Amino acid sequence: MRYALRLAAVLLCSGLFAGPALALSLNEAKAQGLVGERVDGFVGIVVADPPADVRQLVEQVNRQRREKYDEVAKQRGVPLDAVAKITGEKQLERTPAGHYVAGADGRWQRK
Repeated sequence: MRYALRLAAVLLCSGLFAGPALALSLNEAKAQGLVGERVDGFVGIVVADPPADVRQLVEQVNRQRREKYDEVAKQRGVPLDAVAKITGEKQLERTPAGHYVAGADGRWQRK
């Protein structure tokens, strides 16, 4: 019994201290209302003063998306903006209820 209690205490403490070291995923950030989809095909920060890891996440995701959009645009012979816009529209459609989206006016709203 004592061993089980000690083990539970160790696991609980390690879980408490491991939290900040774990990276936030895009889906987690969206579910927490920190990040949302924009009509231009990129993600944006919803909150006024986001944590540094949220800023880094948005920069990383947008960099990866821009690279992919550029690749597709070159393959199809169309402007990058056109690929991004089409993808943005699809992303907005797929966004689950309760998550944030930004319309053409740039204002955030819950879907």
